[in-house]
Amino acid sequence: MALTGELFIGGARHSTPHRFHAVDPARNSLLEPPFSAAGTAEVDAACALADAAFDPYRSLTPERRAAFLDAIAQHILDQGEGLLERAREETALPPARLTSERARTVGQLRVFAAELRSRAWLGLRVDPALPNRQPLPRPDLRQRKIPCGPVAVFGASNFPLAFSVAGGDSAAALAAGCPIVVKGHPSHPGTSEWVAAAIIAAAAETGMPAGVFSLLNGPDVALGAALVGDPRIAAVAFTGSRAGGQALMRASAARPKPIPVFAEMSSVNPVILLPSALASRAVSLAQAFVTSVSLGVGQFCTNPGLVLALEGPGMEQFVAAAAAALDAVPPGIMLNEGIRRNYAQGLERLAEQGAQRLAQAGAPEAPNAARAALFSVPAATLLARPALAEEVFGPASLLVRCSCPAEVRQIIERLDGQLTATVQMTDDDRALALQLLPALERKAGRILINGWPTGVEVSHAMVHGGPFPATSDGRSTSVGTLSIERFLRPVCYQGFPEDLLPAELHTTELSRWPHRFDGELRLGKPV
Repeated sequence: MALTGELFIGGARHSTPHRFHAVDPARNSLLEPPFSAAGTAEVDAACALADAAFDPYRSLTPERRAAFLDAIAQHILDQGEGLLERAREETALPPARLTSERARTVGQLRVFAAELRSRAWLGLRVDPALPNRQPLPRPDLRQRKIPCGPVAVFGASNFPLAFSVAGGDSAAALAAGCPIVVKGHPSHPGTSEWVAAAIIAAAAETGMPAGVFSLLNGPDVALGAALVGDPRIAAVAFTGSRAGGQALMRASAARPKPIPVFAEMSSVNPVILLPSALASRAVSLAQAFVTSVSLGVGQFCTNPGLVLALEGPGMEQFVAAAAAALDAVPPGIMLNEGIRRNYAQGLERLAEQGAQRLAQAGAPEAPNAARAALFSVPAATLLARPALAEEVFGPASLLVRCSCPAEVRQIIERLDGQLTATVQMTDDDRALALQLLPALERKAGRILINGWPTGVEVSHAMVHGGPFPATSDGRSTSVGTLSIERFLRPVCYQGFPEDLLPAELHTTELSRWPHRFDGELRLGKPV
């Protein structure tokens, strides 16, 4: 496919006189072609089309929407190596990583297609009429969930496929029945155009309304603010920095009618090394830790940026092995110059706050390259200087030396909300793990035992969210089928005649799908 640099507004390509370029981060060189930058006129046009498409799109059967998602997945696959090559040029991510990410993107779309067909997401409930109940009769009450309206989706820098134009947020919103207006990330506009073309082709193939999808590119932060401020947008999905997420939250709150912003923002993903685990496998823990912290040049939101360990011989073994392993990690190219600069500033901030650098080789010479780093600090210093526990986005981690289990618990209690928390333990650590678990449940959306937080399974039970500032709404997840809940709301139908009810709530249809009848869970029998 030949890139044109155009936007997509509904099913049509669109150009503007304002242009910007993608940059190859490995060479700091501009990539062709120039890309159109959207402005307020394009936001208005895209949102108007999305609003017009909302009722027709949400009225389609779940099977029709599922076919649309399946078609998007297939069109992405049909693009072959061209998509991956452009993504590599714009991100410097290796081919194997991008191939895996494409598989995840396609898998997410297909998982949501299957979820649509199950009807489980509808939350069907019926409380039948009780006309003879005393002292008052009960009317017939039936409930289902409906989509909230057009959704603004913000593409992420660190996942050009799985958290961008056709990523998890887009898949969940489209599955819910919400048209989407995507603000593509300016670091990879060519990749965004490739994927947008796949969505447009799938929409035409399956007969979707024209406004079901639009792509607006541009480097100006005012574009995002205009999109969130448009009165036709009903919800926002964002993956990125804490500053960016909070700016969108402020923009939403300033609207005459505020809307929910589901922002995944900041997390240091603490790893707790319990004493028996350290004593029995310090070296292997260190090696696995380094693999996790340096994976993808540390540009994962689940990067283990904080390690809590009890002082002693096991911890010293861990430090020595981790330092040696980190020194052997070659420098990696970060996604763009801004991320590399922020990473360097984050390391400087750790040092200024009193953290001791344990391992980091000399500064790499390649443009936008970075090396992994490990710092250390006593627990008392971290407790006195909480800024040390703020995220440094990149392949860096801070080891906190704790003198006793009480200090471990105290630090956990002081931490902000997290996407993940990990406990490395043996059976001999079970009692201490049980003591820490209530605090970890309050702090994190996903708790791991003897695993590593990098790598997020797309499944029904996964939670990729957590208390603020991990996400703006700790009740939500941005990965897994539960993420569809962000874009749905319940509606109750009271006293409706059968012919006015939505199809899913007809008495004959209810028997086919999971639902609650007078409080009793019934699984249904699809035919």
